Amino acid sequence: MKKAKVSDELRPEYRREDLDQGIRGKYFESYQKGSNLVLLSPDVAKVFPTEEAVNEVLRSLIDLAQKSTGRTKH
Repeated sequence: MKKAKVSDELRPEYRREDLDQGIRGKYFESYQKGSNLVLLSPDVAKVFPTEEAVNEVLRSLIDLAQKSTGRTKH
């Protein structure tokens, strides 16, 4: 049996019949949730190997920043 030659080229034109039936709203729910994906630089990722470690440090940094910029009463 010969295998069919697979072309890696794009067609000059696509017909609707060549495509599968689309599903309306397939990704709507996950789109509504959103994403806060952040890519870390390799040197930072070495120091913080897990998402929990990153979150812990960022929370403590937020807390420190809020305390240091807090207004004092006169």
